[in-house]
This record gives sequence, structure tokens and C-alpha cells, in this order.
Amino acid sequence: MEIEMEIEAIRAGKLKQIPGADLEDEDFSGCQLQRINLAGANLVGTNFASSNLNGARLDGANLIGAQLVSADLRANLLGTNLMQADLSGADLRGSNLRGANLMGAKLTKASLAGAFLSGVNLMGVNLQGVDFRGADLRGANLNGANLQGVDLSQADLQGANLNEANLEEADLRGANLAGANLAGANLLCAELDGAKLDGVNLERACLVGTSVGQIAYC
Repeated sequence: MEIEMEIEAIRAGKLKQIPGADLEDEDFSGCQLQRINLAGANLVGTNFASSNLNGARLDGANLIGAQLVSADLRANLLGTNLMQADLSGADLRGSNLRGANLMGAKLTKASLAGAFLSGVNLMGVNLQGVDFRGADLRGANLNGANLQGVDLSQADLQGANLNEANLEEADLRGANLAGANLAGANLLCAELDGAKLDGVNLERACLVGTSVGQIAYC
């Protein structure tokens, strides 16, 4: 009974400090959960669809398979496990996702503009339609990720792993790719005007229809 009362208090926005809580598979869809503290919580399969988590603490939480469709996630997600989570249409602008694991996550039409994503794991993830403008992706693992047509303008991708990534028609204008690994990447018709390419690995990369520095690839 006590657990049920706590869950109802959370849904009503009356309980804000519950770090380490076990809320697996609970339904908090559409709830107003601004600034709630769920650091280190077990949130496997939990439903936060359309919820307001602006300013929330979710650092170190386990959100494997969680439903976060259209949620306001401008929150602290440092080191959070978001494997297989559905973040379609979520607002993650400026969020702290450093070191987070997003393998297998759905991010269709999510906004990560200005987000802090250094060291994040996005290996093999379909990122079409995601907004990465000005995002910090230093050292991120984007190996084999689908970034076709994605806006990465002004993003910081220093040292990022983009091996075999699909960057066809991606917007990389003004992006910092210094030291990044683009071996085998598809950059067909990508926009690289003003991009920093010091020490970038372009071995086996497809550069047809784009230009790198003063060299045009046709």
C-alpha cells in the first residue's frame, strides 16, 4: 500500500526526491515531473510518454526499454542507460547525456540541439531526422550510425568514431571533426563548408558530390 501511495504522489507531482527508487514498468505518461530526482532509479520499461521531466535528475538511472515519446527531457541524463528506449519526438535540447548508452534507442524527430553527448554510445542507431545542431559529440561512438540528412552544423565531433557511418547529405557546416574517424563513412553530397578536418581519418570514405577543404569530389 505504501508503494502505491508513493506512486500516486509521484503522478500528482507531490513527491520529488526518490533517488534509487524501483519503478520498473510503472506508468507516468503525461505527468508533470519537473525537477524530480530519480538518480540511479530502476526505470526499466517505465512509461514517461509526453511527460514533463524538465530539470529532472536521471543520472545513472536504468531506462532500458523506457517509453519517452514526446517527453520534455531537458534533464540530467549523465551515464544513463537508455538502450532500446523510445525517445521519438523527445525534447533533449541542452540535456546532459555524457557517457549515456543509447544503443538500439529510437530517436526519430528528437531534438538534441546543444546537448552534451561526449562519450555517448550511439553505435548503429538510426538518427535520421534528429537535430544535433551545436551538440557536443566529442569522443562519441557513432560507428555504423545512420545520419543521412541529419543537421550536425556547428557540432563538436572531435575524436568521434564515425566508422562506416552514413552521412549522406548530412549538414556538417562549421562542425569540428578534428581527429574524428570517418573511415569507410558515406559522405555522398554532404555539406562540409567551414568544417574543421585536422587529423580526420577519411580512408575509404565516399566523398562524391562534396568538397573537403579546397578539394572537390565529383
